[in-house]
Amino acid sequence: MRLTDEEKGMRDGAEGAAVAAAMDLLIRYGGALGAGHLCDVRNVATSMTQPSPVKARLVREGGWDKAFAVISLDSDEDLQVPPMRVATCQLQHGFGADAGAVVPYPAQMIALQGDAEAFYGRHGVNILATCTPYQVGNIPVRGEHIAWMESSAVIYANSVLGARTNCEGTASTGAAALTGKVPCWGNHRDEGRYGTHLIDVQVRVDDFTEWGMLGYFTGGLVGEERPVLAGDLGRPGLAELKHFGAAAATSGGVELYHLPGITPEAPTVEAAFGPAPVPAAVTYGPRERRAVYAGLNSQGTSTHVDFVLLGCPHASVDQIRQAAAALDGRRLSAGTHLWLMVPRALKDVADRSGYTETIERAGGKVLADSCPAMSRAAPPGTRVFATDSAKQAHYLPAILGIEAWFGTLAQCVDAAVTGRWRGELS
Repeated sequence: MRLTDEEKGMRDGAEGAAVAAAMDLLIRYGGALGAGHLCDVRNVATSMTQPSPVKARLVREGGWDKAFAVISLDSDEDLQVPPMRVATCQLQHGFGADAGAVVPYPAQMIALQGDAEAFYGRHGVNILATCTPYQVGNIPVRGEHIAWMESSAVIYANSVLGARTNCEGTASTGAAALTGKVPCWGNHRDEGRYGTHLIDVQVRVDDFTEWGMLGYFTGGLVGEERPVLAGDLGRPGLAELKHFGAAAATSGGVELYHLPGITPEAPTVEAAFGPAPVPAAVTYGPRERRAVYAGLNSQGTSTHVDFVLLGCPHASVDQIRQAAAALDGRRLSAGTHLWLMVPRALKDVADRSGYTETIERAGGKVLADSCPAMSRAAPPGTRVFATDSAKQAHYLPAILGIEAWFGTLAQCVDAAVTGRWRGELS
């Protein structure tokens, strides 16, 4: 790998042992990927404060410096963590102390996380605690090289914002935060960003649920490749684009997509494919739509709903407002819980706007920082849940061993109020 003089200095210890370990990791990582050089990055989204039994053991043995060295630098050396070199934020993690009376989440994990936040905050990590950092101020610009984790965040950054990142891990983002470098391959390079598949959308896609189903179909079709979608598409907003991307990254491994005339790197279908010819299109029509809906609802048998989950990826202010409006003047069925997952910064907006009060008056809860999939926590006794998130309908049955129903916000609120699933495909 070709290194600049600055990078050679980092490798050789000019900026301390921790930075040297970080550069060593990046050189090994880049070599395994076949990257010829490193990119400069100034924006990292990572998972340093997520508590776990492994981190608890490492902290007992040598403090947070040791935990960072082992988990984020793949190093067994006795290192002292310096301040982060570039802007770095913490993505979603475990539930905070304010959820302790609501969520069955271990108190020792909440305490460990609090210690981690204090440590990493002193070292320059912004504790945004959300899978949607672009909703709370971390908005990289088009063409900017970044190092982000979390599949739904990565696909949004690449596709909607036009920034450049691969789906990184804890170690590579930890090393990037200390060096401002990451291997230059994949989505960082022009040739790695052109479309590979064309999907012809022949049914109208113009609301949150329809965008989620289209995303789930797309990921299942293309796997880890780069879809281009055209046809009967309405103009999506932030919520629809993050929902589509999360679903595509869940059923497949999509990190980048193009919507000609909507996303920034695809003014036309031809431009989305660059120098390659436009391939034959695959149809998404009424039959495919019905099959996606049936697949997402194939893990539900009982129509008795214990739990309704909204806000995956974390809800926008508009989504919080819509949920509050749907619940206004209503009351949850006895024995049915509703959680709405939001970024903590937007919970403050919801509190001040009266949305939280409306939702809680109905019996629901507005929770920040995490989600049931990240924290593996649902209301006690949950057997069947309903959600408007294709991502959570996919993951939670496997993670928590519960049944799932997928549908619209209105259908989910109806389930919360009646305790029964009555949703169907319109």
